[in-house]
Amino acid sequence: MSAIAVPARRPVLADALAPHRTRVQDAGLVLAGAGVVALLAQLTIPLPLVPITGQTLGVILVGAALGSRRGAAALLTYLLVGLAGAPVFAEFTGGPASVLSPSFGFLLGFVPAAFVAGWVAERAWDRRPLLALAGFVAASAVPFLVGVPYLAMILNAVMGAELGLGGVLAAGLWPFLPGGLVKAALAAVLVPAAWRAVRALDERR
Repeated sequence: MSAIAVPARRPVLADALAPHRTRVQDAGLVLAGAGVVALLAQLTIPLPLVPITGQTLGVILVGAALGSRRGAAALLTYLLVGLAGAPVFAEFTGGPASVLSPSFGFLLGFVPAAFVAGWVAERAWDRRPLLALAGFVAASAVPFLVGVPYLAMILNAVMGAELGLGGVLAAGLWPFLPGGLVKAALAAVLVPAAWRAVRALDERR
């Protein structure tokens, strides 16, 4: 039997900037990543059920910069801090009652989305814009896999809305596709540009 070659893990941006990191530094990066997402969450376009926010851009950037494990840890930290009551979710909301919000499933989906963005970066796809775009679009799709079914559950089982598939998709998918593609494209420009800056800095040393 021939073995299937698995791409080796490559350094991500955080590794390139701090190659001799410690656990304390990793914890600091995780907290910083959570903070970045909390800030971008406040860039909102209100919609009736689920606002359009800058969170997805933050998820991709944090995942790509920190790698799969630290990126997922940053988003899990963000989620737990918000559930504990800190106003870090969109429109400065937070608290345990957030689990009853139709948009909460998207927050759950941010954790695996950051992992996917980090996995892409660990294969060095984030250094080339087209590969980065493909990987970041895939990462952007992950929250919908969790968020849309969760939205349907809250609307129908909790709120008694009795929406069909078309209504659920109209509320939780179609309005967000253009913005999701734009944010993935923006990340596919920013992250390779950051890598070029890192290489230029290394050449000057």
